[in-house]
Amino acid sequence: MRIAKTFAETRLVSSGEIGLVPTMGFLHEGHLSLIEAARRDRDNDTVVMSLFVNPLQFDRDSDLARYPRDAERDIELAAAAGADVVFAPDVDEMYPGEQLARVNVKRLSEPMEGPNRPGHFEGVATVVAKLLAGIRPDRSYFGRKDAQQLAIVRRMAVDLSFPGTIVGVPIVREADGLALSSRNIFLSDAERREALALSRGLMEAADAAEAGETAASRLTGAVLEQIREGSSVSVEYVMLASQDLVEPLSELDRPAFLALAAWSGGTRLIDNVHFDEAEDGFRADRGTRLQSKSVLYGNAGSREESRDAVDNRHR
Repeated sequence: MRIAKTFAETRLVSSGEIGLVPTMGFLHEGHLSLIEAARRDRDNDTVVMSLFVNPLQFDRDSDLARYPRDAERDIELAAAAGADVVFAPDVDEMYPGEQLARVNVKRLSEPMEGPNRPGHFEGVATVVAKLLAGIRPDRSYFGRKDAQQLAIVRRMAVDLSFPGTIVGVPIVREADGLALSSRNIFLSDAERREALALSRGLMEAADAAEAGETAASRLTGAVLEQIREGSSVSVEYVMLASQDLVEPLSELDRPAFLALAAWSGGTRLIDNVHFDEAEDGFRADRGTRLQSKSVLYGNAGSREESRDAVDNRHR
């Protein structure tokens, strides 16, 4: 395992074809699944994981400061998953001077997350563009959990003529179905139980779509019905959109994803199910499930202890 601090050093220590996994650290099995996918791809000679908390995608300094960081832990996990190089730049390497150039992928950034996270996707697209230009990977791996982000990155790579391929990797879920996210550590036990309505609803919609249901209203309705039954989760949106342009759909008639965002207590969660074309209709990508407790919780005996440990790192 090599640790590189600059783009030039990363290119120097990377040989052959490069598989890139961009991350902001505090790794969990979702990130590790991207590294493992890159390692399994025999076309990749070198697997590079970037480790950089990108300030451009935070609209509040307090959120940036609160983002959990543990570089030593992340490097150990990345090495075990198969990464050859960790690119861990400082802010000056990524943004030497004031960043006057920004990347804005219009239309795709406007629905869903757009109104709720102003400037977020501009920050994501900008940092990914810099990674693609600076490292020059042949393949870059992104999770399908961030469905809108994946669509934006794919379109940006095409429109700006970046060489290489953008690879989407299925969602990793915890054993109970909750989509794996670093934010899960902030859920109390009660909030977590209520949050499970999100994945239950999406699985109901996935079953309906594979049985032949195509009406967006019925698919979104299946999700909302699960949430309404005994849950106080606050929903921001549930929407069926096309995979390529993130266009809201009234019918499932092309590759699409059914995405949602909701609040359980003070924690904002996102989740989705992708629908891919198959010979007999559409196949739902439900992701994969862990068989044991996530590395996210470390050796702590409860989510409360894990949450306290993260909070203590920022005091």
